[in-house]
Amino acid sequence: MFKLCLNKTTCFAVAATVIISMTTLGAQQPLLASNARDSQASDTRSLSNDKFMGKPMVDAPKPLDPLPQKKEVMAKHMNTINERYELSGRTHPTVTMSGGRKHIPVGPTAKLKKDVTWEKLAKLSPEEIKDRKIFPYPPLWFPLQKVGGFIFPDHQIQQMDGLERVDAGHDLPITYLPEFPPPLFLVGRPDLGDVSKGQVISTENFEAIFGDKEILSPRQKEGLRLLLKKIPAQRHNVTADRSTAQPVEGAACMDCHINGHTSGAFELTPDVRPQSERYRIDTISMRGTFAQDRLGSKRGLRSLEDFTQSEGATAYFDDELAKAAEKGGRFFSREEASHMARFQNIVDFPPAPKLTVEGSLDHAKATKAEIRGEAVFMKNCASCHTAPFYTDNSLHDLQVERFYDHVGSTSEGKPGRAEGLFKTLPLRGIKDSPPYLHDGRLLTLEDTVEFFNLVLQRKMTTQEKNDLVEFLRVL
Repeated sequence: MFKLCLNKTTCFAVAATVIISMTTLGAQQPLLASNARDSQASDTRSLSNDKFMGKPMVDAPKPLDPLPQKKEVMAKHMNTINERYELSGRTHPTVTMSGGRKHIPVGPTAKLKKDVTWEKLAKLSPEEIKDRKIFPYPPLWFPLQKVGGFIFPDHQIQQMDGLERVDAGHDLPITYLPEFPPPLFLVGRPDLGDVSKGQVISTENFEAIFGDKEILSPRQKEGLRLLLKKIPAQRHNVTADRSTAQPVEGAACMDCHINGHTSGAFELTPDVRPQSERYRIDTISMRGTFAQDRLGSKRGLRSLEDFTQSEGATAYFDDELAKAAEKGGRFFSREEASHMARFQNIVDFPPAPKLTVEGSLDHAKATKAEIRGEAVFMKNCASCHTAPFYTDNSLHDLQVERFYDHVGSTSEGKPGRAEGLFKTLPLRGIKDSPPYLHDGRLLTLEDTVEFFNLVLQRKMTTQEKNDLVEFLRVL
């Protein structure tokens, strides 16, 4: 055992089990951070001023001063958002997401420069677009680059305690985010439909939803419990170094991956340094992980067990060892990660009634526009997005920076910095998952088609682009 002091007030011992006794919590009991299994009875709600793990709070630590003011931060950030996007909130009159409760957004939403049209833009070379500074899809920035951490949508914050921050908030209207709560479908059990029945699955109700119906094996059920368990995070924790008004236990995996899908929460990538270059990362869906050889939109992790352990060690604490120990980081053992992977592996894509058992379009059920769109897709997209799940399980460098050098990947980053590899995400159920691309810069399927038409220089006609969107909606 050896001693490690981080500052004048906090000193702790690091060994196989880390016991952290923090002076900022006054007379509170030490926090235990270990790989031992946590109690199923642990309270997962936010901690109020007068309650902490069932015990009276004594001088609950306040957030470090000064924290940026959310109103000022978001006013500045939203100026950038409104300059870039036309947030009309337009939705499709008949097409809904898989839960049937929300109509999908319609675009494109990106604003073009004066006298520029999508047709004119597609005829220009990358160099011409870069020289004229008219690329409509540069990286989407994080609202508070110096601080980072998880940011959850406003409508989720209103329904779930302990997620709201005092320094920054979400920047996209609910129109351009996934259905909330999203339905949950299970592999091999299409007869059950949405097993969540329109509820947010939580530690309070998962026993009632799954316990009596013998839907899950014991290991799968334990994996779900762990995915629902709140654990300390960089900006959501009980210490003074946090972004919540009151101390909170943390955030759960399925706070971001709500019902095994995504709520549209985002963070900064943990794998990049310096801080100024850590780009925004959107939460991707857990649906269909059974069909994926690489996990993460930019990381390419090789297994769900690796992904689970990596997320706990990196995403929750920005890949920082000392901060994780100081704030009570909870790292999952390989056995725990295997339980979590067992549940993740049975989260299915939503039903696609117009697809055949091989994953191709059933022309007997399709419209003419969808059939035309399939042909456009096969010509322009299928080399990477192959049926039945529409992914090649690989990563590709699209060199998007060819089209701009006037801004960086972040608000403080080097202009024109290389964006690097992108994972080929599955397109099954894609209508359920706005916004698109790793940082969410593409708010609709129409924006996504326009982006790839430019970046891959496909020069599709307006009719071809419209038909392609029709096809994507049935996947």
